[in-house]
Amino acid sequence: MSTLLVHHAERLVTMDPGRREIRDGGLFARDGWIEQVGPSSALPESADEVLDLTNHLVLPGLINTHHHLYQTLTRVLPQAQDADLFSWLKSLYPIWAGLRAEDIRVSTQLGLAELALSGCTTASDHLYLFPNDCRLDDEIEAAGEVGLRLHASRGSMSLGESQGGLPPDSVVETEEEILRDCRRVIETYHDPAPGAKVQVVIAPCSPFSVTPDLMRQAAGLARSYAVRLHTHLAETIDEERFCLEKFGKRPLAYAEALDWSGADVWFAHAVHINPIEVRRMANAGIGVAHCPSSNMRLASGIAPVRRYLEAGVKVGLGVDGSASNDSSHMLAEVRQAMLLARVAAAGLAESDGSGVLMRAREALELATLGGAAVLGRPDLGALEVGKCADFFAIDLDRIGYAGARHDPVAAAVFCNPGTVDFSYVHGEAVVKEGRLARLDQDLLIEAHNRAATRLVTGALAQ
Repeated sequence: MSTLLVHHAERLVTMDPGRREIRDGGLFARDGWIEQVGPSSALPESADEVLDLTNHLVLPGLINTHHHLYQTLTRVLPQAQDADLFSWLKSLYPIWAGLRAEDIRVSTQLGLAELALSGCTTASDHLYLFPNDCRLDDEIEAAGEVGLRLHASRGSMSLGESQGGLPPDSVVETEEEILRDCRRVIETYHDPAPGAKVQVVIAPCSPFSVTPDLMRQAAGLARSYAVRLHTHLAETIDEERFCLEKFGKRPLAYAEALDWSGADVWFAHAVHINPIEVRRMANAGIGVAHCPSSNMRLASGIAPVRRYLEAGVKVGLGVDGSASNDSSHMLAEVRQAMLLARVAAAGLAESDGSGVLMRAREALELATLGGAAVLGRPDLGALEVGKCADFFAIDLDRIGYAGARHDPVAAAVFCNPGTVDFSYVHGEAVVKEGRLARLDQDLLIEAHNRAATRLVTGALAQ
C-alpha cells in the first residue's frame, strides 16, 4: 500500500462539515484514501511520496457533471457560432455523423486533459451518438490513460429526421440496439464500489430525440441495475414549446410521467423551470447540472440556481460540450457560475433568497460537494478522513494572484483562472508542475488537431 503526504499548503480548503480552511495545511493518504487532514505539524513526517505545497492553495478536486467530450473536435465552427440550440444542432449533426472510434478516443483524452489542467478530477460525459464503429468502450478505455474518474453516460437517439426528430437518420439507433448495449456496458464497466474510477449512467439524449417508450424502458433498466439516469431537460424555450405541442406537458411534467423522477435522476441545464417545479424537484431528490457558459453561448437563458439552492435541490456544475462552450475549463466554470448568478440576482427580491449575491465559496461548493451529491458519490467532494484523495493545487506566486493573498480561496474564483499546478486522483498524480503526468501533451494536441481537420473537412466535402 502506498502513502502520500501533502504538507505546508498556504491554505487547504476541506469542504468538510465545518468548512475548515487550514493554514499551513496538509493531508496524509494511504492507497488513495485520506487518513488525516490538518495542520502540517500534526501530520506524519514521511510517506512514500511527499509533496511540499508551500505557497499553494489546495482544494478538493472539482466534479464536472455534464460534458460531451467528442465536441472538442468541432469548436467554434463558423456555421454554429451564432446559433440557438436547435439551429446549432442541425448544423453540427451532419459533421458528427462522420465520427469514428479513433475520434472518440482522442477527443476523450484531449477533453479530460483540459479538465485535469483546470482542477477537475471527476467528469461525467454524455455520449449519445454512435455512428460508424463508435462505442462507449472507446471513451472508457481512453479515459483510463488520462487518470480522471469517469461517469460514462450511455446516451441514445432513436428519432431521426424521417420520424420527426432533429438528428439525421444516420446517427440514430433502433431502440432494441440501444437497450441491449446499455445492458452490455453496465455489466462490463460499471463499478458501484466506493472509490470507483468508472461508473455507467443511462442517458437518452433529450425529449425530442427518443420516444416516450424508450424513456420509460431506460428508467426501468437503469433501476434494475441501480445506476443513475441523466438527460437534457428544459434547456430552451423551444424545447418547452415542443413538449407542450407534442405531449401536452411542460418538460418536467413529461419527464415525471415517464418515471424520470427520483434521487437517481439529474438533468442537464434545467433553465426553464418555474417555482412550483423547483419544489417538485427538491421533494423528489432530482439533481441539476448547471452549465452557465453553454447557456450564455447559446442564449438559452439563466437557470434559477439560487431558487434551487434555497429549495434544497442538488446542483452541480457542468462545462457542457466543447462546441457550445468551446472550453473544458472547470475552474473557469466556477467563476462563470458565480458571476451569472449575480447577474440573475440584479433587481430581484431577497424574500425568497433569489436576490442574494452568490459568494466565491458557494460557487466552489457547487463544483465539489454539489457535484458529488448530483453524481451520488459520498466518497468525493471534500478533503476529509475516509474520502478519496482527489485534490488540486494552485501556485499563488503567479501574476494573476498578486495582491490577493489576504483571501486566496476567493482569489481562485474571482481572479482569471489559468491551469493548475498539481492534480491528484485517488492519491496519484494526473498533473504535475502544470503538465500532464501520464500523457505527452504535445503529441495529444497534434493527434487531436489531425482528427478534427479530417472530421470537418470530410463533412464539408460531401
